[in-house]
Amino acid sequence: MNSDNTHLSRTSHLLWSQLFERFAGQSCNLQGQIRDMLAHAIIEGFLLPNEPLPSSRMLADSLGISRTTVTLAMYALLDKGFVVSKERSGYFVAEKLQPTYLSARKRAEESASTPTTQWANRLISQPSAQRNIFKPPNWQELPYPFIYGQFDATLFPHADWRECVLQTLQPRTIREWAPDHIAGDDTALIEQIQRRLLPARGIWVEQDEILITSGAQQATFLLAQLLVGPQTQVGIENPGYPDARNNFSLRTPHIRHLSVDKEGVMISSTLSRCNYVFVTPSHQCPTTVTMSLRRRHKLLASADRHDFFIFEDDHESELNFSGQPTPALKSLDTNHRVIYIGSLSKTLAHGLRLGFVVASAELIQELRALRRLMMRHVPTNNQRAAANFIARGHHDAFMRRLNVAYQSRSEALKEALANYAPMLTATPVNGGSAIWVTGPKDLDARELAKRALEKGVLIEPGDIFFSGKKRPQNHMRIGYSSIALDHIEAGMRILGQHLN
Repeated sequence: MNSDNTHLSRTSHLLWSQLFERFAGQSCNLQGQIRDMLAHAIIEGFLLPNEPLPSSRMLADSLGISRTTVTLAMYALLDKGFVVSKERSGYFVAEKLQPTYLSARKRAEESASTPTTQWANRLISQPSAQRNIFKPPNWQELPYPFIYGQFDATLFPHADWRECVLQTLQPRTIREWAPDHIAGDDTALIEQIQRRLLPARGIWVEQDEILITSGAQQATFLLAQLLVGPQTQVGIENPGYPDARNNFSLRTPHIRHLSVDKEGVMISSTLSRCNYVFVTPSHQCPTTVTMSLRRRHKLLASADRHDFFIFEDDHESELNFSGQPTPALKSLDTNHRVIYIGSLSKTLAHGLRLGFVVASAELIQELRALRRLMMRHVPTNNQRAAANFIARGHHDAFMRRLNVAYQSRSEALKEALANYAPMLTATPVNGGSAIWVTGPKDLDARELAKRALEKGVLIEPGDIFFSGKKRPQNHMRIGYSSIALDHIEAGMRILGQHLN
């Protein structure tokens, strides 16, 4: 690099670091601070239309923060129309900003003398500061997306779903689902869950024991809001589902970490100190191991002995390659200690956001009243379309096709791992949509993920799933639900090259 370029680079670093300091304290987190700084640079004309934004690497180096934080800020600017994304070229200032944004400078000048509200001092909690799974919004553009929990358009039954949606558009049907149901649900979907989905898991309940939610995520939030207080002790698997951990952490600091082995959550003395225990027995998140029948009975016995209740998140229970899924905890529960959380969106389409809770009628009544304060009810047109999909047998047929496709992808992934990354150990599983992988103790999976992403290979580092201060860095989750079968080998070959 010649002296002129070196001077220019140093000047750029200095410019951005000084501008960044001007926005300190005006946002509750670093991401918002970067977003506001860049928006200001665009509005003030420091960055002109069609001019490239500084690279995320350069900004991260200049400001001493992570590239992920910078990237998320740029995504926010993209969403608000300040910038546009050009394939393989990065982010550029939008050629023409909307009038709303053009007036931002005037508003900023008018409010310059007004003290800025320090929201950080008023917040009861700060959810944005929690550790969350990060999934790049442009993952579908990558050639090797080994990402978990995303929609695969190549497998979705378009014609069947279209047929069910069209059925909801009949005039008589519209009159049934279109009115405000206040706190109620679509009876057609409740009936299909009661008669078709739950009996397949060995669960028999009445209709007033079922509540429809906006995915399993809302179900967990409602339960935490209703049942968990500042002194409540909640046990959760470690490693475990970050969103559930974050939900409970907003309500109580007393989160108990429960170790997991090849049979699922381990029965330990920690359970005796819990009021509630959150588990994912069908396919443990993230290891994908299935809780053995023996362990299920022991967990239920412990719940009876120590008087705690169990939140059973039964996600992906239908994704079982053996054809003989282990009975749900709820089906084995004779003392009504299991609150069951199910989901349609996990397998059908993640954007559909349809889940449900199964519990006693008394608890469901309170959950329904609480949900009404949030959103009254889940959109009933989606509920009715899903009810049609199940009633016509499309759901069962789709699960069979999905299991065939996922089993082929799982076997291809395990073979590719053995061939190209033998130093990685895959946890044995018999279903689900991902493989939990452990590398040598000195492996930094987050750094590996960064290097692999530059070659179009997207994997998920595993440290996000662990609680506590000492979080192992040598795990990763490699999903196969969203990658084509014929791309798996090539993707693993590239990953293996970065391991050597």
